[in-house]
Amino acid sequence: MRRVEHVMGFPVSLRVDDTEVPGEAADAVFAWLREVDARFSPFRPDSEVSRLGRGEVRSVSAGLREVLDLCEEYRVATGGAFDVRLPGRGLDPCAVVKGWSVQRAAGLLRAAGARRFCLNAGGDVVAAGGPWRVGVRHPEHAGRLCTVLRLADGAVATSARYERGDHILDGRTGRPATGLLSLTVVAPTLTEADTVATAAFAMGAEGVAWAAAREGCEVFAVDAERRVRRTAGLPVAA
Repeated sequence: MRRVEHVMGFPVSLRVDDTEVPGEAADAVFAWLREVDARFSPFRPDSEVSRLGRGEVRSVSAGLREVLDLCEEYRVATGGAFDVRLPGRGLDPCAVVKGWSVQRAAGLLRAAGARRFCLNAGGDVVAAGGPWRVGVRHPEHAGRLCTVLRLADGAVATSARYERGDHILDGRTGRPATGLLSLTVVAPTLTEADTVATAAFAMGAEGVAWAAAREGCEVFAVDAERRVRRTAGLPVAA
């Protein structure tokens, strides 16, 4: 089973190698991601996130509460570098929502009986039943790779400046984080991989060691001086 849709502002591709998994499983995955986009997007004025940001919501849904709790956890852990409530930007939990929602989508696949699959959401990947090979894009040359990772069961996420420019801000200063060109995290779940990658990128060069110290995380980073930094346990493909 293979399927691609444009959801949440980026392409999402799904590959399932288990022949007995029904097509309805893919339907459920993309329906869930569309629901997340409708409820949690800060770019939709009628979403729950937008209404909360405007003070129109007194109590939030269980899903949004979980996301906001994760946002606060990482704000504290980074000393304020990761912050989804920056002046002038309003409430924007996208850095957590993407990984969290795609990891939940992977849970839907497992519940449907999928054992070998790869779900790629705009370059961030959650996979099972590997080995899978995941390329890490060169931060300055779109047609080149820095490295190729070997992923069995887990997730890979990258934060960088090459797609959207200096869009990640350091919450401590309110200014763009420019200490790194890209930072990739391998973790057991995409919830963690994606959030850790964004949070560490917001911290700048010091974020590499911070991410590497997180339990279960392996890191590959290119700093502003174009030096490569990687953890010893990074699962590089042969």
